[in-house]
Amino acid sequence: MASVTFVGILSELVPSGILPQMTEGLGVEESDVGFMVGVYALASAIAAIPLVSATLAFNRKTLLMALLVGFAASNVVVGLSSSYPVIIGARIVGGICAGVMWPMIAAYGTRLAPSNMHGKAITVIMSGNTLGISIGLPAMTAIGLAFGWRSVFLVLGAVVAVIVVLSYIYLPEVEGEKLNKSNSPLAVLKMRSMQLVLLLTFLSVAAHYGIYTYITLLVELIGFAGGIGVALLIFGIGSVISVVVSAKYIDAYLRPLIVSMLGVGGISMAMFLAFKGAIGVSHAAFFLWGLAFGPLVTMYQTAVTKQVDEARDIATSVQSSVFNLSVMVATWVGGMLLINFPDGGVKLVVVLSLVCFILAIVIAFLARRTLGPSSGLSTNP
Repeated sequence: MASVTFVGILSELVPSGILPQMTEGLGVEESDVGFMVGVYALASAIAAIPLVSATLAFNRKTLLMALLVGFAASNVVVGLSSSYPVIIGARIVGGICAGVMWPMIAAYGTRLAPSNMHGKAITVIMSGNTLGISIGLPAMTAIGLAFGWRSVFLVLGAVVAVIVVLSYIYLPEVEGEKLNKSNSPLAVLKMRSMQLVLLLTFLSVAAHYGIYTYITLLVELIGFAGGIGVALLIFGIGSVISVVVSAKYIDAYLRPLIVSMLGVGGISMAMFLAFKGAIGVSHAAFFLWGLAFGPLVTMYQTAVTKQVDEARDIATSVQSSVFNLSVMVATWVGGMLLINFPDGGVKLVVVLSLVCFILAIVIAFLARRTLGPSSGLSTNP
């Protein structure tokens, strides 16, 4: 399952690491390549709730394998096509598959683990997300620099195909569940605790992805020593460390973990603004940013599972929609800032991320009841 989230995050974010190469190769603007990430996220946000609801009764293993085939096809088409509209269409297909995969795989995993280890189960599954960013994305970026941007998508499509075979061999069969009034998206959205988790998700994701989508431009702006490869490596090391630590404490100390990770993320943005590309300081900033990013998905999916005792697929689909909507909004706003402020757009995106971090810190700090260990497991509003 971790391998699935590994390729899932790569399918979404690889354009970020090879943005200049894709811009030149396709003859489009930087914001157009950024839109490839944004439209993927938008498709995920739109598809998550209706398609997760529609497929709730499907066998989990069969559904996951179908989604993986969609991932593979999407990446191969992008790697082979020279048409920007066709590429956008393929990205939309990949985004739709992701919109169903992210919420269902977390719920799939928790159905295989005891209730007191749901946080750890989600952490293990979502470690693929962190490893994808820390190891997979730098590796794919290196492949793109060495062999051209198309090779990245073709290699990724081949890796997904291998995971399809492994999933068929090793994953257990788990039946779906019937959709009813008590486990519907509307019932989930009526819960005040879920509303708070969704708000935190939106702000936190916007804080990270608003600038992460344009990380290559940030590296260029600050004149980072070592370039994008070193930046992604340092970022990845921080992410891996935080995932390992969070796996130990997430079930018992969810709220302190969320507050501390948001605080670290805010500090990293402040360091980019205050010290720009100072050697050592900027490297530390990327490490701290990675540290804050590592458990991002895990923290909020665990927070969702604390609010419900059934319909976790539906609850996580709602959260996943907000997650991807936030990516889309942050990417779009970032693109607009780059277009309208060509000389200072990247700096403004960092400022926007810092503001989102600060707002999320305040909300998480005050959310003692929702994020605390005593969160009730109920689908009642």
